[in-house]
Amino acid sequence: MRDAETAAAARAAIEETLSDAGLEWESPSEGTYVVTLPGTRKLKTTCSLVVGAHSLSVNAFVVRNPDENHAAVHRWLLERNTKLYGVAYAVDQHGDIYLAGRLPLAAVTPQEVDRLLGSVLENADGSFNTLLEMGFASAIRKEYAWRTSRGESTRNLDAFRHLTEGRPSGD
Repeated sequence: MRDAETAAAARAAIEETLSDAGLEWESPSEGTYVVTLPGTRKLKTTCSLVVGAHSLSVNAFVVRNPDENHAAVHRWLLERNTKLYGVAYAVDQHGDIYLAGRLPLAAVTPQEVDRLLGSVLENADGSFNTLLEMGFASAIRKEYAWRTSRGESTRNLDAFRHLTEGRPSGD
């Protein structure tokens, strides 16, 4: 199959998969797709798919540059990379954490796109609270103290109760 035909088949497979899954998506230009994956811990993950000349690239933002504990966070990411399918954790020039991957265009089928998006969702949403605990524990404690001092809801911090219970408020 010629390159143009392979790229067209890849675009068709992506569009079919996104439509069949009922995902929110847009295509700002031919061969570029921005998909919103719904989650439970991370409420949504924005993922971009770009059909290139020879491969499909996938990129999804996971979390901003951690405030603390960089070595432990990066070690955890590297250890997790050995278990991922189709994507790997990556860090950009600002220290922000992404999932990134490439798939040969000839391998792009609806089943593979679904599997790749599942891997992105599992590893962005599934790791979100762990990354927040490791890289933002102090900020979580400060936010909890700030909210409780004002009588505001801390419901969305319930997953981090073990970080906030029995701790003095303040720093």
